[in-house]
Amino acid sequence: MEVEFLGGAREVGRSAVLVDDALLLDYGLLTADPPRYPVRDPEPDAVVVSHGHLDHAGAVPALLKGDRRPAIHWTPPTADLTRTLARDTLKLHGNSPLCPFSEEHVARLGEVEARHAYGEPFVVEAGGIDYEVTLFDAGHIPGSAHVLIEGPDTRLLYTGDFHTDDQRLVSGTTARPDADAVICESTYADVSHEDRRAVEDRWAESVKTTTWEGGAVVAPAFAIGRTQELMLVADANDLTPYVDGMGTEVTRLVRQSPEFLRDPEALRRAKGAARFVTGRDGQRERIAGDNELIITTSGMLAGGPVHSYLPKIRGSPTNAVTLTGYQVEGTPGRELQEHGRLAINGQVRPVSARVESYDFSAHADREGLESFLDSYRGARVLVNHGDRCEAFAEDLRADGYDASAPEIGERTEL
Repeated sequence: MEVEFLGGAREVGRSAVLVDDALLLDYGLLTADPPRYPVRDPEPDAVVVSHGHLDHAGAVPALLKGDRRPAIHWTPPTADLTRTLARDTLKLHGNSPLCPFSEEHVARLGEVEARHAYGEPFVVEAGGIDYEVTLFDAGHIPGSAHVLIEGPDTRLLYTGDFHTDDQRLVSGTTARPDADAVICESTYADVSHEDRRAVEDRWAESVKTTTWEGGAVVAPAFAIGRTQELMLVADANDLTPYVDGMGTEVTRLVRQSPEFLRDPEALRRAKGAARFVTGRDGQRERIAGDNELIITTSGMLAGGPVHSYLPKIRGSPTNAVTLTGYQVEGTPGRELQEHGRLAINGQVRPVSARVESYDFSAHADREGLESFLDSYRGARVLVNHGDRCEAFAEDLRADGYDASAPEIGERTEL
């Protein structure tokens, strides 16, 4: 079995791994200006998508150009979320060369997709080879999967993104299927997460104190996973948030697949307690002027409704911005986090509102990665999807693993 890394190697974003020139694992984009896509345009016979985040699924419709019709395999939530992401990308870039697909290509997904549950093997034919593929719960977001591929002579485990600890939305991964080789994500390979309940308590206390003192709290959140997680945390702490942006649609979608949620009833209650923003008749301006909690996209402040709220609340230290996810270098969120300023309507403005950061990560930290890989000491480990892939692979080698960190474009025989 040979694997080629078309993206996601020694970087976070545009994940794409080609197996035997025929079976593609993920096909994402890297959020930047302009967006960056995998280094070449493959023509696979089949595709397996690990989960519905932009960096893993954002470019999938582009695989259906012309007369190409590769079979696409995923879980039901991943299928729904990929379509939502694609349509959002079309809104942002649909009339420019920055978007490699059209609405027609998104519609074609229904012609070629196959949806699968966890733990149920299925056969994928690619390049004249029958691979047996099984998806396992990866504990990252609803529908996220580890992908196990059994070829004629090799069992490859592609971890996708995963978390070993429980979140309120999904349970941590417990799957450890046998494998000869593992392609393992390493996003937080140099981080130890704070105890999740302690993070929740600090965030909820800050929200309560800020609103009691007459301030507003804007909580930028990724639409997929993080928005729903914060809704659950808010409800558990008797907070009644406003929810704005694409997270509203995503909440509706993930509730359609309750078997992929840790506690569907808890999410139902949280949705019932929240107030969803329509954006009509100056609603956002009114909300920003009240002492309310507002959970809204985008998580890195790169666009979306968050830009309706920040200009209104930035001038007062009574207000707060609670960053709830990792802020990639070069994004407006990182600029706010590090320098206390934000580009608004083309002008850089200081932000007097308090800026607080909370680690609500849905990825395994260093301890989680090591505990997961402890089941694969006899396997070959290929480290990807991280800013410090080489360093983590070196540490694994020092601990006795056969580990390496492939580069973009590298082909590796397993």
